[in-house]
Amino acid sequence: MNKVHILPPEVISKIAAGEVIDRPASVIKELVENALDAKADVIEIHLQDAGKKLIQVRDNGQGIAQDDLETIFLRHATSKITNADDLFDIHSLGFRGEALYSVAAISDITLQSRTKEQDSGWEIHLRGGNKINLEPYNLAQNGTNIEIKELFFNTPARRKFLKSNTTEMNQILNILTPYTILNPSCRFRLTHQDRTLLNLSPTENQTARIAEILNLEQDHLITSSYQKPEENISIKLFLSDINVQRPRRDMQFLFINGRPVQSKSIFYHMNQIYRLILPPETFGFFAIFIELPANEIDVNIHPTKREVKVTNEQKLCSILRSVSEQALMQKSTLKKAYSPFTFNKGSSAHDVPRALTSSYKKDSSFETKNPNELFESTPSYSSEDYAYPRRPFGQTQEFFIPENNLIEQNQQSLQAKLEQARFIGNFINKYLLFESNSSLLLIDQHAAAERITYEQLIRHMDKGDLEVQNLLSPVLIKLSTQEFLLWEELKDDLNQLGFSSSQWDQETIAVHTQPQLLKDVERAVRQILSGERIQPADHASIARRACRSSIMAGDKLNHQQAEFQREQLLQCLDPFTCPHGRPIVIEMTEDFLNKQFLRT
Repeated sequence: MNKVHILPPEVISKIAAGEVIDRPASVIKELVENALDAKADVIEIHLQDAGKKLIQVRDNGQGIAQDDLETIFLRHATSKITNADDLFDIHSLGFRGEALYSVAAISDITLQSRTKEQDSGWEIHLRGGNKINLEPYNLAQNGTNIEIKELFFNTPARRKFLKSNTTEMNQILNILTPYTILNPSCRFRLTHQDRTLLNLSPTENQTARIAEILNLEQDHLITSSYQKPEENISIKLFLSDINVQRPRRDMQFLFINGRPVQSKSIFYHMNQIYRLILPPETFGFFAIFIELPANEIDVNIHPTKREVKVTNEQKLCSILRSVSEQALMQKSTLKKAYSPFTFNKGSSAHDVPRALTSSYKKDSSFETKNPNELFESTPSYSSEDYAYPRRPFGQTQEFFIPENNLIEQNQQSLQAKLEQARFIGNFINKYLLFESNSSLLLIDQHAAAERITYEQLIRHMDKGDLEVQNLLSPVLIKLSTQEFLLWEELKDDLNQLGFSSSQWDQETIAVHTQPQLLKDVERAVRQILSGERIQPADHASIARRACRSSIMAGDKLNHQQAEFQREQLLQCLDPFTCPHGRPIVIEMTEDFLNKQFLRT
């Protein structure tokens, strides 16, 4: 192990702005990275009050030598780089030498460590950055133990902005999860208030580790890889199939050269692929592992080291998109999902209007290319590609949203037309088509169902007369660690919503009742547990999440169901906007359609 030393001023000046410790999760990130850099394969984390009271991290890594124990708490003291050139050839998770200095300045910290060359260990104790003592300490094995108490004891303003234990624990799990995926051969254990939240055994099977930590079925994971040895590029992908439909992007990970990172363009391209096969407002899982030459990635652009700059990122995005499309298309269940239209028997692509088939062919995102070809011919992407989702099949904003849009329309007039409307059909099992005098009304069936369910839930919850039905057998729902923590705080609110639930085992809950207004128990519960904690008695927020389990795009409604939805929508206080702010009804007048067809 290299000796710890203070970086020279010319190197310090080139390092991105200082480390920011703003919550317990920030501390844990730095300590876990240090443990992994020290080649630890066992990491234990013990917390009290979500790290506000106590953070304890133990590892079996290489340890820290006695004569380095004081140096490591000095600013810009590190053993991982020595000069400015090393910033372009970084192979460790940490390199700035700021983490322990920053943590020690705002806490009471005790560090015990032993290297294999030492017969016993040593302990150093600091408070507010000031050394209290340094003395021998009997450690049975190599490694480092760090105990941090009273985080932010001398910065009360920062401590004041810490959130609830549930929120802080979710932040900790969000920080920790990528490292558990990245290091399947390392044992991770996390306890909170003496209760075990994570206990991951080492494994050489990365798919098994991913499935365990994220609560996924291995059968729903697709693996793919790409290599170009002559350019030292290697990519491995783990992708979820169509059966995994998350309400958030919380299961999407990118690793470059063994480091968890973020890339807006890569995440954008991956989510564009999933938009082709998943229902609206749902997201897939992916974990992408990329190995590049160290000089093609710059991790020294942000204090957290999560944002990186990659040479020729557009080329990398093109490769990832092509490899991912090929992998997802291998599953027969996805081939139909990729088709933009559902044809009746005997019809073919020639029956589709020319304007649609022509624009469909022009969209390169639907063509599966050989990834190797992308090195020779790489499409360019403008900033607009990253800012707005591309509309498939040549659909333009002008076609779908008339000049006199919903915001400018007279809602009373529109409501009158909706009252007289006659159902004439469905479009792609997403929009209901109604004719009213000389207007065509399009209703987003999912948005309409959300509004109807939302208002009914609010009304009955406020009155306390929500109708609940007992389930013949409980619905068992396996939760992730984050979901389980949120369920513990929200179970009383869930019960008020009609979902009586209890703990089944360490990772599963049993739901015994459900409100009659909601049919899909698991989807509704997962939606409610899909974000930050809801404030007690916040009926609107609970209902807003629960209503997402209403009729979905893709559910085919018959004539009677469509008319019933129209009638229920007319009874709503706000029939034109869904609870999340999207329009429900769009009108296309005869004049508008005449203009589109250049008729006078």
